[in-house]
Amino acid sequence: MARTASASTSAGPTLAVVAREAGVSVPTASKVVNGREDVAPETRRRVTEALDRLGYVRRPRFDTARALRLVDLVVHSLDSSRSGAVLRGVEEAAYDAGLEVVVSAGLDRPRPGGEERPRPAHGWLDRLVVRGSSGVLFDLAEPTALQYAWLEQHRIPFVMIDPAVEPPSGVVSVGAANWQGGVTATEHLLRLGHERIAVVAGQRRSLGSGARIAGYRSALASAGVPDRPEYVRHAGFDRAAARRRTRELLDLPEPPTAVFVCSDVMVLGVYEALAERGLTVPADMSVVGFDDLPEARWAAPALTTVRRPLSEMAATALRLLLRMMEGHRPESTRTELSTRLVERASTAPPRTRG
Repeated sequence: MARTASASTSAGPTLAVVAREAGVSVPTASKVVNGREDVAPETRRRVTEALDRLGYVRRPRFDTARALRLVDLVVHSLDSSRSGAVLRGVEEAAYDAGLEVVVSAGLDRPRPGGEERPRPAHGWLDRLVVRGSSGVLFDLAEPTALQYAWLEQHRIPFVMIDPAVEPPSGVVSVGAANWQGGVTATEHLLRLGHERIAVVAGQRRSLGSGARIAGYRSALASAGVPDRPEYVRHAGFDRAAARRRTRELLDLPEPPTAVFVCSDVMVLGVYEALAERGLTVPADMSVVGFDDLPEARWAAPALTTVRRPLSEMAATALRLLLRMMEGHRPESTRTELSTRLVERASTAPPRTRG
């Protein structure tokens, strides 16, 4: 009678076999398989080599999770109108596609009063393993090199929404036309007659903020207006820092008559600094923002801003992820959605001075 192969043989090597091959315990091998970070680099290397050599394939903990087509959305934070726009876009696209979405805040969040929360040892990656999610969306969250490698190794597709820094080569991302947005904002101020135009930018390493500054400088150069280094201030997308940077601009021997602010949230700090000096918008200073968040309409005066289609970006990223889950690779790793100027009441020609 022919001998039938055992279930364990047909299913490939067990974790115990991998552990024995690498000379480690089964729990240690399990940590490597599940992307845990509390493993020494040399031990991780031995286990990874054993996994590859033996052809071990990770299987989801719960097959029903994949049957439900579950995806994870890992966000930087959940306490802003920006994150609300992203969540809305993902939810609507997921509903249309019949997907379930789990949201995790992947980075540190301060407690009330500013106290830092301790970073979980493994966070969203452990939860991803337990759920057996079919794909991951990242919104402003920056995976570590180890997390990138773990996702690639286990063939879990992922897409970046509006990455804060340049992602590794080959990583699929969706963003906005930030450079063109910077051009549009600056050209609007130039058409009004402003030449002393400053910019309050985000973080120095921010991909989007850098592109907006580049667009600002390109528009100035095209108009033959000198680019003044003292007019470029970085505030890290922080309202209080934007207020301080605006004070610095107002203290210059020749202060600007207009300012392009690289996020609507920072505009609130700019408005506060101007009010402290008894200056009004737009009579004393024209202001253009970026994003078209609800804050732009709530501000007084209502803010002229560059609309960045955050909900559409998130929905596009979800649809790309779905295609990748189905085995299709996008033709391009970078998708950019267009921006446009929304004119309101915060800009006007510069005041004529005697």
